[in-house]
Amino acid sequence: MTGHDLPPLPHQLQDDVTAGPGGAMTDEVGILTGDLTIATRALPGGHASITVQYTGAEEWYTLTGSPAPLPRDGLAALHADVLQRVRQGGGAVAH
Repeated sequence: MTGHDLPPLPHQLQDDVTAGPGGAMTDEVGILTGDLTIATRALPGGHASITVQYTGAEEWYTLTGSPAPLPRDGLAALHADVLQRVRQGGGAVAH
């Protein structure tokens, strides 16, 4: 298998998570708590947009600190880190 045979990297990852005490901080409406959906989307220039919504809702909000720089490990590593931060709560933001 050569590098040309590898599947394309995902441009967006999305998962549901239950926010820990203190929830996740958004730019538009402040803290969101409870069952949330997090979407991490690759942007040009080595950054990613991170948005959050109440699971099943239509409105998406910007997680404070987004766009965030992509780590060396890529989009999946950033997404996993954000999910862990939201699970911990405390007004989680993107770093």
